Amino acid sequence: MIELSGINKIYGEGRAALHVLKDVDLSIREREFVAILGASGSGKSTLMNIIGCLDRPTSGSYRLRDEDVARLDDDRLSEIRNREIGFIFQSFLLIPQLTVIENVEVPLFYRGIAKGRRHERSREVLAMVGLSEREGHVPAQLSGGERQRVAIARALVNDPLLLLADEPTGNLDSVTGQEILALFEELHAADRTILMITHDPKVAARSERRVRVRDGRVLEDAA
Repeated sequence: MIELSGINKIYGEGRAALHVLKDVDLSIREREFVAILGASGSGKSTLMNIIGCLDRPTSGSYRLRDEDVARLDDDRLSEIRNREIGFIFQSFLLIPQLTVIENVEVPLFYRGIAKGRRHERSREVLAMVGLSEREGHVPAQLSGGERQRVAIARALVNDPLLLLADEPTGNLDSVTGQEILALFEELHAADRTILMITHDPKVAARSERRVRVRDGRVLEDAA
């Protein structure tokens, strides 16, 4: 489903250039649960940004379902981000003025989906993450774990090809973090493809495959 070949990312030019990713090769199949593991500065976040179509490689090929996304224009990349990739961030990135269900509806709104269908689909995914009774609350009325469940529901609402989670337990206590990881395992068991970025080996251990990155290179790729 995902095929990265010879990916390099360089910021700047000349002697000030920063070579963040170096000849990265990586393949991810449908229905895999993969963790990209590395310390701060390892290049894992840059790799995530490229896979998530938030940034472009300096060189190399990135194919998503046989489409070379590295060569697409900004409009097509935006469409892929909205339809094919569900993003889950450490800081949740919920809109504080909106209710839970309104936050979940946002990706559908940008697709032009009718209000009734947006509401129906958002209720479906809120039920999947166990938050049916909280749909009328605003984020400030939720716990950290509940906010992350809302973010997961928002990521699921478009039925994306890939769930991309960036340090999804980073702002949660250990017990709540384990609950969120258990939810990821349930989604994976339901045939979701999940790519999780983390610095924590214990979090990465919950995935079925771990890709270790250091100094911009893939050092290890193992189940």
